[in-house]
Amino acid sequence: MLSPCRAILITARKRFNEKHAVRGNGQGVRILTVEDGKLFIGASRNPDDSINKPEYLDLKFGNRHGLITGATGTGKTVTLQILAEAFSDAGVPVFCADIKGDLSGLAAMGEPKDFLLKRAEQVGLSPYDFQEFPVIFWDLYGEKGHRVRTTMAEMGPLLLARLMDASEAQEGVLNIAFKIADQGGLPLLDLKDLQAMLNYMGEHATEISNQFGFVSKASIGSLQRGLLVLEQQGAKNFFGEPALKISDIMRTTNDGRGAISILAADKLMMNPRLYATFLLWLLSELFEELPEVGDPDKPKLVFFFDEAHLLFSDAPKVLIERVEQVVRLIRSKGVGVYFVTQNPLDVPETVLAQLGNRVQHALRAYTPREQKAVKTAADTFRPNPAFDCATAITTLGTGEALVSMLEGKGAPSIVERTLIRPPSSRLGPVSEEERRKVLSVSPVAEMYDEDFDRESAYEILAARAGKGAQQAPPPAPAPQPSEQKDDSAAGRWTLPGFGNDREQEPAPRETRGRSGGYQRETVVEAAMKSVARTVATQVGRALVRGILGSLRR
Repeated sequence: MLSPCRAILITARKRFNEKHAVRGNGQGVRILTVEDGKLFIGASRNPDDSINKPEYLDLKFGNRHGLITGATGTGKTVTLQILAEAFSDAGVPVFCADIKGDLSGLAAMGEPKDFLLKRAEQVGLSPYDFQEFPVIFWDLYGEKGHRVRTTMAEMGPLLLARLMDASEAQEGVLNIAFKIADQGGLPLLDLKDLQAMLNYMGEHATEISNQFGFVSKASIGSLQRGLLVLEQQGAKNFFGEPALKISDIMRTTNDGRGAISILAADKLMMNPRLYATFLLWLLSELFEELPEVGDPDKPKLVFFFDEAHLLFSDAPKVLIERVEQVVRLIRSKGVGVYFVTQNPLDVPETVLAQLGNRVQHALRAYTPREQKAVKTAADTFRPNPAFDCATAITTLGTGEALVSMLEGKGAPSIVERTLIRPPSSRLGPVSEEERRKVLSVSPVAEMYDEDFDRESAYEILAARAGKGAQQAPPPAPAPQPSEQKDDSAAGRWTLPGFGNDREQEPAPRETRGRSGGYQRETVVEAAMKSVARTVATQVGRALVRGILGSLRR
């Protein structure tokens, strides 16, 4: 029998499903953003201000990545918003970070304001319907969305060293720590697990140095202090379980639209290194988990990386090389990565060369660096004899951009000066009450909102030292599955390639030493606990790390 709270949740989800079945003009038809496998972006204009031709992004090239650039206030966020709308309407899940809060408006229906109606008329968008889109809110701090977590083991030493701004020697110590943990079956789940691992290394520095090379106690001490800083900056909220399951950001609704996962990043941006490292980790998880699909008719997921300069700023050469490799290879997994930044110079040339679909908003050109940025942006476009790109970039109006998309056999189109179409969702943030309503009917409600602490390196090492009874708190039991499966809620959301219901979904990476979001699957959880308790087993020795140091099969 369902509990009263569960019954209320099911009823709310049914209402959400009914609400999204009929949208916009009340006839249940999609807005005209998807046409013949193309996404309508806007319209290029003739010198007499008449419409030249509509501009589209071809869905089959959506996984060839993209770039959205422009100075502050030129319309980058709205361009991101209309692309997210169009991809969602085409059945493609979207993940994006909401820096200013404006993207939350995707969850609410737009309003017929004069300037929006005028822009719709200018670009030939008819009918211009308003609608809300299926949104899942996420937040590392759990304040404006569902909690997002990963484990230390999944983050890996390379990204963790970047997060901690570790020196080369300290990164070497981290690599040894993860190597010992992987080989010894010691799950590194949260900050206290890595702290315990570093304590263990300090106590056994001589033996470890003999096997892996010199391990300095000074480096260990610096890393321990770095963990304290991370805890004070809020990273404690990020590391732990249940860990995010990639399938939960790849959902679609039962009417075929892609879910738009929005990460609340206004508070997160106060720690830009954590922001960039988290998004890079998520990108690496997508790369490691998703199967090869070649060039599909449409992307499996589109990933918008806003404030992309934070990813590359002061990054070591090896990390930039790994990012370039991931961006180059992840397209064959069906994932399109779109970098959003103010200046095209923020993105290294090796990465820039991988970005086929481009939207360039206005740039200022007062300083030598700004003038160089304008020239760089202009040189990346296929020239249009009708105008000079460099001059156009400095004279574009708000909501206007130079657009070049891949077409035909994958060649870039001739650049066009384009008016971007108006959004169908709200232009501006949702209210706190509206956000709560969206969260209450979320398909992942109750799955990530409560954390738990199972047996891991901290408890195992404490027990080995004979201190388990005094110092190590007992691990929390895994959450029990609900008394009755919510079949009605399962019907609204589907997980491409994973099945229709979370409870039935097999664990994607049993050998990775994580329980994460699988805690509702009692058989798998039992197996995970068995692995976690087994020290130096063959499974533990078989762990392998991927391009960016995250665990993989």
